[in-house]
Parts: sequence; C-alpha cells; structure tokens
Amino acid sequence: MPFTIATWNINSVRLRMPLVEQFLERYSPDVLCLQETKCADDQFPAAAFRKAGYEHMAIHGQKGYHGVATIARRPLKLVEKREFCGMGDSRHISVSVDAGAGRSVLLHNFYVPAGGDEPDPAINPKFRHKLDFLAEMHALRAEENGNSGTILVGDLNIAPLETDVWSHKQLLKVVSHTPVETEGLERLRREGGWVDLMREKIPPEEKIFTWWSYRAKDWALSDRGRRLDHIWSSPNLSPSLNRIEVLREARGWDRPSDHVPVIAGFDFG
Repeated sequence: MPFTIATWNINSVRLRMPLVEQFLERYSPDVLCLQETKCADDQFPAAAFRKAGYEHMAIHGQKGYHGVATIARRPLKLVEKREFCGMGDSRHISVSVDAGAGRSVLLHNFYVPAGGDEPDPAINPKFRHKLDFLAEMHALRAEENGNSGTILVGDLNIAPLETDVWSHKQLLKVVSHTPVETEGLERLRREGGWVDLMREKIPPEEKIFTWWSYRAKDWALSDRGRRLDHIWSSPNLSPSLNRIEVLREARGWDRPSDHVPVIAGFDFG
C-alpha cells in the first residue's frame, strides 16, 4: 500500500496557504508536516485544510514565531508536544499514524533553531540554544517493533554533508555547516539508529538543496542552496522507501517560502 509523507518549512502558513492548497491538490501526500507555521493554534487555517480533504491535524503553534503542524488524510493520534531547552518554543510534535498494511508509524515533526549568525556559543546565545537543542534530541531513538517504526522529519537547520551545500569550503564557518553542527547531527543520527532516507535514494556524491536564501537576486541562477530539510526513519521502514522527491520548482512559485517541500513515498505492500 503506498504511503507518502511531505515535509515543508512554510514560513507562515496563513500567508502561504494558497501555495499549500496548490501543493496538496497536485501532490496529495497522505501526511504533510509543516514547520515555522508562525501562528497560535486558534489562528491555524484548519478550515482550509479540511476543505482540501485533510481532516486530521495535530498543531503546536506559537504567535508570530516557530510552530509545527502535522496534517493528514488519515487519523492521527497525538503522542507528544515536547518542549526543548525550557524555552517555551513550539518546535516539536509527534503523532502516531496508521500507514496501512498493518504498519503503525510514530512520526516526529521538528523545527530546530537556526542558530543566528555567529557560530560561537560563548558569544551567541542563539547558537548555544541550537547546540543544546541537538543535545536533547539524542533522547529520541529510531524505535521499531515488528511492523511499527519511526519517522523523523523537519527543518533541522543543518546541512551535514559536503554535497548538502553549494560550497563546502566557503561555508565551513557559516552557521548550518560548521563542523560542530554537521558532526553533531550525524552523530545524533547514527547513535539514534536513524536512516537518512534522502541519501538512500540520492547518492551522497550528488548535491541536494532544499533551501535558497531570499537575499539572492536570482536564486536559480546562483543556486547557492543548502539541504536543511530532512527525512529519517528507523531501519525497518527504509526498505519500503520507493521515492524521494525534492520540489525545487516550488522555490519559484509566487511569494514562496525559502524552503521547498520534500516528499518520501513508501510501498508497504
């Protein structure tokens, strides 16, 4: 049975709801995980999602900042809205979803702090926060039990591999690609037992970008991107992965987010 999950940092769900509706109509994922929704729960555009056929929602919002939401055609069971680092930020939500063929998936949706501009935790509290957040994420494991498994998606705000950025050498001292971040994220993934699904389908020697800065006059021409958005799973789910799709064209839509959606398709047979 096919099962699809999409992840997308939408950079204000209310502002970009027309793009979300366009995306849902065209690609129809079973589950859509949004980050940086930037609205309180009572301001979330739930009616628009229901009209699009997505009746099931788990929301962890915050007025004007951060925020994550998981929306689905299938029933969702809220598992946890975890607060990291005692900051009161809405950056995580987990749900349980029936993926079909007797499969149950625990799905984590994350928005990791960006970390500011200066990659020095001694002088930049935002970078310290990011490193502390990653340290707390080590508690999450890629749990699996028979037909049950775990998927972790979201804007992790780190491009771990050299081919996850437009220039490894030029970005080594730029937040999102510094060694303390990239090595920390890869250690978190390995020790947690997670599989990087994007790199299961797209070889590590090939570049992948999911984010392009608003500062570029012509984002497509300069193509100075980074892979900040990720989809991981427990090992027992990765053999069922049949496709990964990065919707680069979405960066060129009208009034776009600076991130594009990433879709993972599974065939649980």
